[in-house]
Order: sequence, then structure tokens, then C-alpha cells
Amino acid sequence: MKITARELNRATLARQLLLNRERLPVGEAVRRVLALQAQQPASPYLALWNRLEGFAPADLDAAFAGRTLVKATLLRITLHAVHAEDYPMVREAMRPTLHASRLGHRFAAAGLTPADALELEPGFLEFAVEPRSNGDLSAWLAERVGEERRDGAWWGMRAYAPLVHVPSGGPWSFGTSPSYVAAPEGTFSREREDKALEALVLRCLEAFGPASVADVAQFATAQRARVRKALHALTDTVEQLDGPDGTILYDLPGAPRPPADTPAPPRLMAMWDSTLLAYADRGRMIPPDYRPLVIRVNGDVLPTLLVDGRVAGVWRPAEGGGVEATAFHDLTPQTWDGLAEEARSLTALLADREPRVYGRYGHWWAKLPDAETRVLTG
Repeated sequence: MKITARELNRATLARQLLLNRERLPVGEAVRRVLALQAQQPASPYLALWNRLEGFAPADLDAAFAGRTLVKATLLRITLHAVHAEDYPMVREAMRPTLHASRLGHRFAAAGLTPADALELEPGFLEFAVEPRSNGDLSAWLAERVGEERRDGAWWGMRAYAPLVHVPSGGPWSFGTSPSYVAAPEGTFSREREDKALEALVLRCLEAFGPASVADVAQFATAQRARVRKALHALTDTVEQLDGPDGTILYDLPGAPRPPADTPAPPRLMAMWDSTLLAYADRGRMIPPDYRPLVIRVNGDVLPTLLVDGRVAGVWRPAEGGGVEATAFHDLTPQTWDGLAEEARSLTALLADREPRVYGRYGHWWAKLPDAETRVLTG
């Protein structure tokens, strides 16, 4: 069966709750979309605002406080919010990647190895049964590996060890000085790794499919050979499709694949929204010419305008209120009206939290090409 590029786009939008806002509890919504990029504290809130009807930020506060949802270093070795029940699966699935990377270049440069991490981990986690700061945990490591290895050891262990962030207040539950606590973790085994990856592959297809081996590997931060092995084990569970360029894509039978002409409403997407980063081929959501404009050289992914299901520009809060929207191509009056309505809702959401959200990233706007910019006040 052949699937077109536009049908792929609509499949992603449907599974990521971006065709229609749905009325769901925040925990169930995060399970549906699998993971929310949380590198910037506001982003999970804005991601759910884009996806849920009647979204109340206090519900997400409560989910973090009660640990229904947890924030941790996970996919692509960056911060994500996931359902607590999914956390062990995601961690186990990507554990081999952490070993293959020697827990990062800083850890390796300090002369430490994954074997050292395994030896340090039990005591490290015992110390983190109670919430600990960056300074607390790095000091604990320094006592065992030496002051000169302190920074490298901490950079590796905070990604490798099962730590979750502790809500610390501020407008978005987490501030810039995180605290950590050990997450419940079972016994490690190679079989758990393989089964966890198979489970993650299925969840990835459910939330982001149809997807290629490269797409799943990109999302799951797993070697392609491991993804192929997992898909082979799942032969009776998944089906194959022919992608627009002939690439083999995998999907779950019966998963949503709306028609290509399904309307897609405009959205004001959060920074680092997972839909922009989940695929090896990011052209599904980002026109190739726009990719260097919205994904900056240091990895920052700007808040974007989503128009007809694809990135059409960027946005930021405007001085004096409202949203400043910059479009990279001409938009219809109806589209501008739809974006203005989104801006009205977003401005109301931000007013009680952080009206100038993402303000520290404003320097990127000076590097954008000339484009039509409007201040949308709803």
C-alpha cells in the first residue's frame, strides 16, 4: 500500500491530537502522544494547550506534583515529560545507547567508563532517595571519583542513572535549578532491554506512525540495527507501507490515517515540539527551506506557526501583549484570522503564568530573513 506525503502529515497530526483538540485528562493525553519535549519548562504546558480542549495548567501542575507524569532525561538524551508508567520502558529501551556513547563525551573525557557508572549507580541512587540538587549529587560523585572528575561524572550520571526532576515551583512547575530524586527501577537485564525496545517501537508507531526504521531510531535514540531487530520480532503485529519516496514505513493495523484533504487548523506550537523532532525525515512537518530557520545552529527549536499541518513561520510574545507572528510565506486572510484566535487563547494562558515566555531566545529573531510579521491580539 502506498501512502502520500500529505497523508503522512495528516496521520501525525491525528495521532498527536493536532487535528482537533480533545477533552482528555492530562495523564491520558501524554500517554496518547507518548512524550512531550520538556527542555524548556513551559513547553509541556503549551504542547497540551495545543492538543486539549479546556486545558487547565493547574492539572499539569498536579500531575507533576503527584508524579503521574515525570520529567527526566530520556529520548534524544534531552528532557521529556512522560507518563510514570512509561518511564521504565523508555529508559530500558535506550540504555544500550547510553553505553555505546560511553555516557557522553564529558564522562569519557574524565577517564570514566560505563563500568564505572554501573559501580557508582547503587550508592548514587540510595543517596537520591530524597530530593537532591545538582550540587548535592555532583559533590557525592566528587567524593568517589575525585574533584578533577566531578563535572564529567555528573554530566554522565544524570543522563545514565534513573533520576526524575522534582517540581520546584515557578510558573511551570520546574525552574532553572533542578532537583532530582531516584525513580523506582527494576533489575537490569538484556532481555528487558529488548522487550522494552519492542514496546517503545509499538508506542512510537502509535503516536508518530507510519514511520521508517530511521524515524523510529531517531525518536527512540536507538541504533537502527536494534530497531530492525525489534520490528522483525513484531512482524505479526505491524504492517508495511510504501512511503512517498519508496522508503518502507511501518505502522499498526487500523491506526488513524486521515485522508489527505482533511482540514488542519492553525496552531502556535511550543519550542522543541516533538512533532518537529520525531523523524529522521523532518520534511513531514517542516518544509526543507524552513528547517534552518526554525532549528538553529545550537539546536534551539523556535516556537512555530503550524499552517495546514506544516511549519509556516515562528511566533513569540509581543511587547505590550498579544503574539508576534512571522510568516515565511503569504498566508490567506482566513489563516491569519485562525492564528489570531489562537493568539487570543494563548495570551490568556500566559497571562497567569509567564506573559513573556521564551524571552531568552529573542536574539534568534534578528537572524531571520525579511518576512511578513503581524501582532495578533485576538
